[in-house]
Amino acid sequence: MTTRTSTLLAPQGRWWGPLGKDERLWFALVVAWALAMYVMMQFVWPAVGEEQIVFDSYKVDPKVFQQLTDDYIAAHQTGTLLNIPIVDAPPGDVYLLGERFRFRPLLNLKQGQTYRFLISSVDVQHGFSVQPDNFNLQVVPGYVTAVTLTPKEAGTYQIVCNEYCGPGHHLMLGRIEVTP
Repeated sequence: MTTRTSTLLAPQGRWWGPLGKDERLWFALVVAWALAMYVMMQFVWPAVGEEQIVFDSYKVDPKVFQQLTDDYIAAHQTGTLLNIPIVDAPPGDVYLLGERFRFRPLLNLKQGQTYRFLISSVDVQHGFSVQPDNFNLQVVPGYVTAVTLTPKEAGTYQIVCNEYCGPGHHLMLGRIEVTP
């Protein structure tokens, strides 16, 4: 009977020994930096820089949200552009639907008024990026993303899908027109 020995022996060298003084210093610096960044992201930046977008998310049946959006459009539609409805949105809840390959409706908002955007998708995940303000959210089927916005400046803002959603992705645009 032959005795088998393992060929998996621990390699010789520094890796398997205790950390050296220089390695302990770098490890401590990395941990301290990670903790500092965590504190900054959680407490300092939201309070000082308004860098964090505050939003809520709710589960919803995509067909129900599509019907709510259609009802909202029917109640507030003022025209169309390239077969996409244009809505003069009153302050309060605004329904916005992402679907291949468009956002609907196009929105007319008033500067200084507060709107609660309710955004969802009926087909695939989309990105929701308002340009030129670089405001970004993910739009996921089966969920409503709710975010409150108060437009501070008049102008035209483009909504861009920044999440690849299929062959017509490059055409997926929306528009928000803010008037004084």
